[in-house]
Amino acid sequence: MTLEQAVAQNLRAVRMQRKLSQERVAQKAGISVSYVSMLERGERSPPLETLECIAKALGVPPLSLLEGPSRQKLSRAARG
Repeated sequence: MTLEQAVAQNLRAVRMQRKLSQERVAQKAGISVSYVSMLERGERSPPLETLECIAKALGVPPLSLLEGPSRQKLSRAARG
């Protein structure tokens, strides 16, 4: 899995969990709706500053948007 794919999957999953629209995430992060959409489709890779803004808008640590599926499973298992 590429970083773009990980960000895409994680961004969409967290956004849906939080029941936030792409519009709301874009507004809170200070980016455009079309950019959020491109990120969720894995068409763009955000700079670290933007990733941090998105994570803050979603209320998650920035690293959680970069983790692949196996890493997420390990993190959940460690939390118990």
